[in-house]
Amino acid sequence: MKLLDVINVDVKIKSSKLLDNISFTMEEGSVLALVGHNGAGKSTLMKAIMGVHEKTAGEIMMKEKYNQDTNFLEYKQLIAFILEEPLLMSELTAMQHFQLYGKSYQMEEAELKKRINRYVEGFELQGKLDEYPESLSKGMRQKVQTICAMLPDAPLLLIDEPFMGLDIYAVDYFEAILKEKIANGTSILLTTHQLDRVKNIANQFIMLQEGKVLHSGPIADFETIKRRSDNQ
Repeated sequence: MKLLDVINVDVKIKSSKLLDNISFTMEEGSVLALVGHNGAGKSTLMKAIMGVHEKTAGEIMMKEKYNQDTNFLEYKQLIAFILEEPLLMSELTAMQHFQLYGKSYQMEEAELKKRINRYVEGFELQGKLDEYPESLSKGMRQKVQTICAMLPDAPLLLIDEPFMGLDIYAVDYFEAILKEKIANGTSILLTTHQLDRVKNIANQFIMLQEGKVLHSGPIADFETIKRRSDNQ
């Protein structure tokens, strides 16, 4: 069954077209890697799907019935996301971020508490729950944001550079959690400069270049296409 439909999406800022007629579909249970050089449009596409960047053309749908423009609340509750740069609220502690996220996704309190405890221990954030973002290192802020996104069972998880800012132990733990999420049916759309790290996670890829889809297909085909592109 289709989970995400991106249909003829453009994003413009002033006279610059950042995304040009982007279309693709994600099926339920798939893991799709967005690849491409810096400035290719990967993060812009992620932000357009999240609703952070306004589209100038096109449609984005979840489950073939929730339109980003007309059913935004229902649409948004089907997606959790992790940005490359941690986006936290300065007036909330780490724990308050977790509680707010849980309430936003209407999680049962007992299950929310159980998951918070598990992830806080796994990401070694004990003792930091009452800290505000300004007193946390970038790596710790990234862990807080990552935990927020891991808490609900949203059908689609968007991750912009999944391992950016995390220490080696946190990366290994996060990878294990992602594999567990995938096994339980979560679909993932991620951007990465470290394709080798996610090859054992992703099953599909889309290569972007200058805001356009250049290639797409099974992740196993990526190296062949990359070598062909490099030799041109």
